[in-house]
Amino acid sequence: MTKTTLILLAIFSLPLLGIAQEKTDKQQVEALIQNSFDELFSDFNSEKTSDYYTEDFLLLELGEIWSLEMVTEYFDQAKSNPNRTTRLNKFEFIKTVIDGDRAWTSYWNWATFKQGEKVVRELKWLESATAVRTEEGWRLDMLHSTRVEENED
Repeated sequence: MTKTTLILLAIFSLPLLGIAQEKTDKQQVEALIQNSFDELFSDFNSEKTSDYYTEDFLLLELGEIWSLEMVTEYFDQAKSNPNRTTRLNKFEFIKTVIDGDRAWTSYWNWATFKQGEKVVRELKWLESATAVRTEEGWRLDMLHSTRVEENED
């Protein structure tokens, strides 16, 4: 190839590279789940709730309904605990559907809790979430969580 051909090829390829680098809505919603758990449920950064949740956010957990205010208070209280554990999150997405400015996703959620290097607890949930596209990006407006009890045979 000539130098001119290579330059033209590079110029015409730039828009395609930009498209490939942008995350799809599905990827954004799934990243929203991962990042929200890492930043909120692991690090208890309650000041970041608006980065992940809408003002009318609801958490349905173990038969209880938690408002955004209740969730934020929980994060603040947990953050102040000097003996809190470290939480590591792992997700396996089952299905994510985007319908215009609404999305829903279902996934397995595993959490490993450590005190120092020692694993003190492992939990698993089957969860679903709904999200809405806002001017700031995707935000969760509902999480529903069902704890899965592991049978130890």
